[in-house]
Amino acid sequence: MATEAPIDMVKAEAFAGEVLGYLNGASLAFMVAIGHETELFDRMADLRPSTSEEIATVAGLNERYVREWLGAMVTGRVVDYDAAAKKYKLPPEHAASLTRAAVTGNMAGFATFFPEFGKVSQQIVHCFKNGGGVPYSEYDRFQTLMRNDSAQVFDATLIDVTLPLVPGLVEKLQAGIEVADVGCGAGHAINLMATAFPNSRFVGYDFSEDGIALARAEAKAMGLTNASFEVRDAAKLDISSRFDLITAFDAVHDQAHPDKMLKCIYDALKPGADFLCVDIAASSNLEENIENPMAPMLYTISTMHCMTVSLAYGGVGLGTVWGEQKALLMLEEAGFGNIRVEHVEGDIFNNYYIARRE
Repeated sequence: MATEAPIDMVKAEAFAGEVLGYLNGASLAFMVAIGHETELFDRMADLRPSTSEEIATVAGLNERYVREWLGAMVTGRVVDYDAAAKKYKLPPEHAASLTRAAVTGNMAGFATFFPEFGKVSQQIVHCFKNGGGVPYSEYDRFQTLMRNDSAQVFDATLIDVTLPLVPGLVEKLQAGIEVADVGCGAGHAINLMATAFPNSRFVGYDFSEDGIALARAEAKAMGLTNASFEVRDAAKLDISSRFDLITAFDAVHDQAHPDKMLKCIYDALKPGADFLCVDIAASSNLEENIENPMAPMLYTISTMHCMTVSLAYGGVGLGTVWGEQKALLMLEEAGFGNIRVEHVEGDIFNNYYIARRE
């Protein structure tokens, strides 16, 4: 009778230390989210070493809560602490990733999604046992969080970096063309393009009534007359040869029926027109994602949102990490030709797919 090999206690203890690291990391993610929403990081970035009272006063917050939050930030090696003076300082190298003026991308804003996912954790457990999914309606702040997060990226890169990836596109937009954004969410990309290119006409489609309401409100506040928005299922557009350009930003992988969405996009384009699809940079093969530093987070986001919302509507549950190989195959199956994958310097999160209706 075979006997089990003895446990390697050195390996077991080392892994236990890693698990403790996961728990500390998860805890800090919640605290980083709070630091972002209260603007503590932004206020501290402009301060010399300060006491908790001074930080709370500048931020307009309760000192006792600020002091406890600072305890997490100091022990998490996010904030420096002078014990003798009882003063705290956010190093500029850390502020570079944590403030709204972050030069390396505001990762603190991204942390705000995790408390939102925590609200549906018991529903996700139910899905593990019984199948099905959690619908968009259960994520009450998701559209707002997505708008806040994506707006930073769009503001920084959409007009000057992303659109020029398509040869000749900027000149066409300046002259005046018909553009749609499918899965537009809160519509910020459409509103930015409509502002930059007043001769072109833009329409955004999204399944979410909340997202479309935010999009319309922003367009009205910006005084735009060349941007409109419709609540519409991306898999049921039923539009033929209308658009000179269609975009989709981080929208394909969480659709109930992404294959139907891509075919609808193909049909809605004029012959010779382009589809610009920005989506998660990853491999479709698990083994090729093991060394991807973002992979655990991506699979978690997929489980907690992108995959489950697709399954909630009877969809295929493609998931966040559908990957480049699957994306190229699905674009080809939808009818697209001349497909290119581009990358933008500094953006390690996304692939930029440019496909043409021949």
